[in-house]
Amino acid sequence: METNVVQTNAVQNALSNVQEMFTAKPEWLVTAQELLMEFGLKIVAAILVFVIGRWVAKLLRKLLEKMMQRAKVDAAIVGFASSMVYVALMVFVILAALGQIGIQTTSFIAVLGAAGLAVGLALQGSLANFASGVLIILFRPFKTGDYIEGGGTAGVVKNIHIFTTTLTTPDNKRVIVPNAKMMGDSIINYSVEGIRRLDLVGSISYGDSIDTAKAAIMDEVTKDPRVLKDPAPMVGVLAMSDSSIDLAVRPWVKVADYWDVFFALNEAIKKRIEAEGLSIPFPQRDVHVYKHEA
Repeated sequence: METNVVQTNAVQNALSNVQEMFTAKPEWLVTAQELLMEFGLKIVAAILVFVIGRWVAKLLRKLLEKMMQRAKVDAAIVGFASSMVYVALMVFVILAALGQIGIQTTSFIAVLGAAGLAVGLALQGSLANFASGVLIILFRPFKTGDYIEGGGTAGVVKNIHIFTTTLTTPDNKRVIVPNAKMMGDSIINYSVEGIRRLDLVGSISYGDSIDTAKAAIMDEVTKDPRVLKDPAPMVGVLAMSDSSIDLAVRPWVKVADYWDVFFALNEAIKKRIEAEGLSIPFPQRDVHVYKHEA
């Protein structure tokens, strides 16, 4: 009888041990559950931050592209600027997501800052040209086709690139000017106003009549159909030089007619002065020779 009781207890103990084996949770599972309870919400928050942040970054990128396209910014600038903004926003989003998990992002920020500083120092010249190119396109001090003077040269603007501006000089030479140099100096735009004033000089001798010369020159100027009536042309005494009286001739013309009228009026004024019997003086020097007797 006692033997049967002992056997029964042994069987019950064995069954109980087997049941505990199947019902007990493995240690790794317990650890996983603890980690999930501890980091689950943080991981979910990090995923939400990443997803929402990425959506916002794409939205801002599209808004920036539309704004720049409405402002008629160069397509190359639009693409480059929008990509840079998107990358910068995504870096911020990733750092924010890592911070939600509990990862210290200070070291990442320090590394990115150091890398950015190194790249900036290495490419400071190119970055300055790029920034100047953006300013040129945004503020438009000149556009393609304008005749300008800037960056130590003068010519017609052919192309405005991100880093350089290409000019064609009057003698048909191509000059490529870095944008930083172009924006770092005064820019003279001869085309933007649409009209220009010619500054010509006609000279007569002291023995000639100023009134006759002024009337003759004014008649010659107004006969040219390319000379504008408004603003009205002007002829006046500019200076009384050593050998001549200089008359300032100031007609206004369209920008496209500037050089043609410049050459034509210089020739016409010279011929008209001669036709009126006026003299065109030139520098003279009187030499007096004295004989010294010993």
